[in-house]
Amino acid sequence: MTMRRNLISESFNSNEKGLFDPTEIGAFERLHTREVLQGEGALMLAILENAVEYFQKYLFAQNDIGRKLFQEAEEWFLQKNADLFFSFESICETLELHPDYIREGLMSWKEKTLKEHSFQASRPSQKKLAKPRVSATSLRFPKTA
Repeated sequence: MTMRRNLISESFNSNEKGLFDPTEIGAFERLHTREVLQGEGALMLAILENAVEYFQKYLFAQNDIGRKLFQEAEEWFLQKNADLFFSFESICETLELHPDYIREGLMSWKEKTLKEHSFQASRPSQKKLAKPRVSATSLRFPKTA
């Protein structure tokens, strides 16, 4: 078990709480260099990256397709079934990652992002005290003889 925790912390950037932060630029880059990423391993990493992308990109989706992509990604992360070959837990096991670690990080990111969005939406817009006045000026020179 400690071996997996070490692999996780080496493979992913983490925030101040030590959780996986999908917004970190190098979150998946280190995994691409590992030896396990040939054939099925590379495909599994691509599936994981794609699911994280959909989870982030479509959190606030307004259309049916975007909402469905977000919902499917979230349900896939939350599924506790390692029996299927391409399940989230099976992919994590193959990539030597701890699924609960990634789940907690993704759910923390979601909660934080929803709170920020809610806070921004509830803030009244700043009213300007005075409108800037812009007057058109033209330069006219008197005609001289």
